[in-house]
Amino acid sequence: MKKREPVSKIMTTDLVTINHTNSLFDAEKLFNKHKIRHIPVVNNKQIIGILSLTDLLRISFVDNYGEDDSQVDTAVYNMLSIEQVMVKDPVHIAPSLTIKEVAEILAKKEFHALPVVENGELVGIVTTTDLLNYLLEQY
Repeated sequence: MKKREPVSKIMTTDLVTINHTNSLFDAEKLFNKHKIRHIPVVNNKQIIGILSLTDLLRISFVDNYGEDDSQVDTAVYNMLSIEQVMVKDPVHIAPSLTIKEVAEILAKKEFHALPVVENGELVGIVTTTDLLNYLLEQY
């Protein structure tokens, strides 16, 4: 395992992003279509927030409300915006940070994803899954 390897080696650069003006319905479609759990919220290429699948599940707080749970989601999604649900100004990192340093941040802060920003623009995202896959490749 290389001790000084930069996170740019393992980060995802083929990004799925969403704009703060999109709806929570749009976000849910992206989560399902791409089988992801975190979506950076951007204004142009600048990150303004991050939305997680857990955030959406948290606001869909009614379990087995009725025959059609989608009615509950629809009501909640219509009442809230992405800006109200996302984490604003998320902690972000530079692509030159080492994989070890990123692992330490994720472990200490209990985050599951970190946006990677260079020159003020979003260039990637690194998740706990990326770290685990990197670790598995070492063995």
